[in-house]
Amino acid sequence: MSRGRGAVDPKRVSSELFSLTYGCMVAQLLKDFESPEEVNKQLETMGYNIGVRLIDDFLAHTPSVTRCTTLEEVADILCKQGFKMFLGIVPEIKNWTAAKDEFSLVITENPLAEYVELPPNCQDTLWYSNIICGVIRGALEMVQMDVKCSFVGDTLRGNDSTEIRIKFVKILEDSLPAGED
Repeated sequence: MSRGRGAVDPKRVSSELFSLTYGCMVAQLLKDFESPEEVNKQLETMGYNIGVRLIDDFLAHTPSVTRCTTLEEVADILCKQGFKMFLGIVPEIKNWTAAKDEFSLVITENPLAEYVELPPNCQDTLWYSNIICGVIRGALEMVQMDVKCSFVGDTLRGNDSTEIRIKFVKILEDSLPAGED
């Protein structure tokens, strides 16, 4: 028996389920913690923990990716492969500094923010998708790159697009645990 509708795209269903599940998690964090600022910290920490594990999956599925030598290469791979693989989007890379040590990722359609309306008490304080900043920071740290990552704009706050600012801090050196040679 046919219902008369076209075939359902499993990727779309999966994306919608992910968006709704993420929304429930953020709503629960807002209930559990005192302030939206604390929820921002929790989302970033959760994202960081995801990122340190997600990089292994990314590298396993993209054998053509080699060690990057510039932040521009990192930005390109992050946008064109990382975001596409895990969120199904390709952000724009914009606003490079003259020193090429800082840039913005501009997301016009944030899959995490579908079906979302921020509560009035969170409009100016909650970075709803802050988990993304943590994922970026955690993943890049696992490939020896220390970065600062933060939101500077969000469509949920009335901006035209969602913007994440990424600043290179330093290359992390491989080190052995104390007492090992």
